[in-house]
Amino acid sequence: MKKNITIIAFLMLFFFNGCSAKENEKVFVESRKEDLALASQELQETNQQITESRQNAITRTIRNASPAIVGINITEIKQVVYSNPFLDDPFFRRFFGENFGRTTREYKVQGLGSGFIISPDGYILTNHHVAGNASKIVVTMTDGKRYDAEIIGSDMVSDVALLKINAENLPYLKLGNSDDIIIGEWVIAFGNPFGLFDLNARPTVTVGVVSNYGVNFLHPDEPFNRIYRNMIQTDAAISSGNSGGPLLNALGEVIGMNTIIYSTATNRQGAGSIGIGFSIPINRVKKIVELLKSKKELDRNFYTGIDAREIDEGIQRYLGISEQAGVVVFGYQSNSPADKAGIKLGDIIVAVDGEKVSKLDDYLIYINDSFVGDKKELTIIRDGKEIKRTITLEKSLGRRSGR
Repeated sequence: MKKNITIIAFLMLFFFNGCSAKENEKVFVESRKEDLALASQELQETNQQITESRQNAITRTIRNASPAIVGINITEIKQVVYSNPFLDDPFFRRFFGENFGRTTREYKVQGLGSGFIISPDGYILTNHHVAGNASKIVVTMTDGKRYDAEIIGSDMVSDVALLKINAENLPYLKLGNSDDIIIGEWVIAFGNPFGLFDLNARPTVTVGVVSNYGVNFLHPDEPFNRIYRNMIQTDAAISSGNSGGPLLNALGEVIGMNTIIYSTATNRQGAGSIGIGFSIPINRVKKIVELLKSKKELDRNFYTGIDAREIDEGIQRYLGISEQAGVVVFGYQSNSPADKAGIKLGDIIVAVDGEKVSKLDDYLIYINDSFVGDKKELTIIRDGKEIKRTITLEKSLGRRSGR
């Protein structure tokens, strides 16, 4: 009898605990729905306020954020090699050395860009292509004060640079969540186009919307050294000098760093907006900043040993495949990471770490945005079957290349 009572009591306890767990789960789900609804309502009310009065969410954001925007002036030392046409000959270099008949001269090149303060103790974000190679950096504040800045760290691939000035109690911007943006929402771009910041120590402000998100592309001039991933596209005007400035949402949160534009100009000095600009998502920037602050070496000098090629109609016919998606392993180096991972000639790589590879640029973006020692999972089609191989990126003594 006692045994039966014990069993009944246990079953009742199990039943009520199960009910309690379900109730807790229901409460959590309902609470999450309420949070999302409140966030959506807040954003909707903010967007409504934009058109209802002169003083609205955008003007408030501009007023509050402007003191944290800085103008950046840089000096970069560039070397130019001049050759004497009468002496620059392989015959003379054979006896007198490789530099015979050549003269190297150094020039100071002035440049400018934008940046924004991210902490009260003087950390500043900008682009690598603005300040990454500078020998001298001067930061101008909206109160007219100027500071010499040091480079804490810089990463060419992500195009992010972290600077530091010796100052305290500075105004700074709140970094938002770029995974939570909405296509079509209002955004504000701040910056120093064409050096206008120097005229009255105020940033230029342009307003637009998020036009697109998740755009991947390689830098046209440096495809192996600069990778733009999950970029935010906006029609807020971005021009030469805006690089490194912040892109804010209507709540005053930084969601991106203004970086690159499509322009009809033939040189950078004349590059103006045609309504297609791109910002690095701030979540990507934050990851790089944490690495730079920790003083960790961002070693991207790796190699895979793979010679990957686009699948054109000829290769498609040769391989006897029905689609041109993916890239084909055209060759690989012996004893390379590819060889050690079991990669074979004719393998078709269709994904890297689960990211779909449709063309060669996809493959280069997913591979080259990595560090020495990273492991990359390749999804491969071989003999009509899908297999996976993990490749470990090893340090290269030559030029870094995912190919």
